[in-house]
Amino acid sequence: MNRNDRHIVLAALLVTVVTMTVLMYMGGNADNQLADEATPVLDSVRTHHGRRQPVYYAVAPRQTERFAFDPNTADSTQLLRLGLQPWQVRNIYKYRASGGIYRRKEDFARLYGLTVKQYRELEPYIRISADYQPASTLVKPRELSAAQSRRDTLRYPVKLRADEHVVLNTADTSQLQRVPGIGSYYARQIVRRGQQLGGYVSVDQLDEIENFPSEAKQYFVIEHARPHRLNVNRLTVDQLRRHPYISFYQARAIADYRRLHGPLKSLDDLRLLREFPPEAIERLRPYVEY
Repeated sequence: MNRNDRHIVLAALLVTVVTMTVLMYMGGNADNQLADEATPVLDSVRTHHGRRQPVYYAVAPRQTERFAFDPNTADSTQLLRLGLQPWQVRNIYKYRASGGIYRRKEDFARLYGLTVKQYRELEPYIRISADYQPASTLVKPRELSAAQSRRDTLRYPVKLRADEHVVLNTADTSQLQRVPGIGSYYARQIVRRGQQLGGYVSVDQLDEIENFPSEAKQYFVIEHARPHRLNVNRLTVDQLRRHPYISFYQARAIADYRRLHGPLKSLDDLRLLREFPPEAIERLRPYVEY
């Protein structure tokens, strides 16, 4: 070939190579785009070789449901539907397998990892079966026949007159049973509640006993009330929550306040916390010290 022919052949080869390169590049992008559209559930990253590799599957979030459930009997499917995490469900199963029983709604709040918001959302739906209540709740005061109910001063104490009274914080069960409407059951409940509180400061606190006969309150008086006081700056969360007027969340709020702000000087320091509405602070005030 002469020189002109060689130039023409070289130019044709160059155009062919450039055209094939452009077609291959555009075809590869189209294939990748089709592949991405066909598999939308895969996230991908580009490697150093220029290829895409799947990283993980994008799973749609679980929809949370709300329905009544018993934490003592609910299965894993129900617990997951409620929005609990799989590891939380495993902890519930381990607790139940070891003999643990949820007797009150508040017991479920001890589930590890459960937040205050989650518990408050689930609390209205918790239903504890009566089968898991203490058997002592089945015991009722014995009913007496008409013949047995005849007054016996040795077995049945003489009831108080309308102008007589009993000092609430010092009376024992035998004295309490002299109050009209109070038998052995309520006498034990009155003593037990007083021990839990650390002493009564008001007769109206008897209304906190379930089904307490309110007409009996007129026979009680409070004299020189000296309730046992809790040092809110020294006690632990577990020690604080043992008092009937301090819940688990309130005890934890007190501990958090001490950690962040130092010792409490007054219960009014807690008035900005939602765990302590004004009525809760006033009810607790006689039972704390600093």
